[in-house]
Amino acid sequence: MATHPNYQAQVNRSYSGSQPPSLNLSTDDSRPTHLRIRIRIPKEYQEEPIISRLISDYGLTVNLNAALLSANIKNDGWFDLALRGKQCQIDSAMIYLNDLDVEIWSKSTDPDAENW
Repeated sequence: MATHPNYQAQVNRSYSGSQPPSLNLSTDDSRPTHLRIRIRIPKEYQEEPIISRLISDYGLTVNLNAALLSANIKNDGWFDLALRGKQCQIDSAMIYLNDLDVEIWSKSTDPDAENW
């Protein structure tokens, strides 16, 4: 059976009755994808290279669409980011942000759908 290169298919051939065989698809997460997020980085993390790690540790391309920062480090930082990479890279980066308790305000796969 020929399959699309981005999917792995398995047909359950042991069925009885009038139902057709079931097709189990699992997506291959090596396709490039993008995700737009808005995050709040608490002031206690302003000395940490959080956005830089999204690039170096997780291999993402990060576009900084907008940011609200305070020069005196008295406030949290707000960032509007477009992330591009493989789905597994984006998933790992989101886990990293979640583990830091970075507040994620929105997630969108349409970079033009939401505006600040």
